[in-house]
Amino acid sequence: MRIESKVGKIPRKDETVYNFFSDFDNFKSLIPADKVKNFSSQGDSCSFSIDMIGDTGLKIIEKEPYKLIKLSSPGQSKFEFKLWIQLKDLGDETTAVKLTLETFLNPMLEIMAKKPLQNFVDTLADQLGRIDYR
Repeated sequence: MRIESKVGKIPRKDETVYNFFSDFDNFKSLIPADKVKNFSSQGDSCSFSIDMIGDTGLKIIEKEPYKLIKLSSPGQSKFEFKLWIQLKDLGDETTAVKLTLETFLNPMLEIMAKKPLQNFVDTLADQLGRIDYR
């Protein structure tokens, strides 16, 4: 199942946003501490534990400077997915962002998960405009 977010706007240059999301050390500040435990990053990957789900993480599988960062679930994850972060320079220190989430769920789970996952990527696209990209 493929889900695309609405297009969000980030009040920063595409280079700044790209560099932020290319470094998993920055992700710790994005993840709610009450939801995620044992966060650690190792270059192009990170790992963490989520209550009721278990150990999981993310790894960068493709990068195109200032335009695309493609993330994937690691091999030990219970849920296989890919997440694209697409960036487009709009000028005036503004970057458009679009998220694409591809999940590999059985058809029954897809029906139940589609709306919550759509809400998730749309909310995340909005929230990316509120991050401190220092």
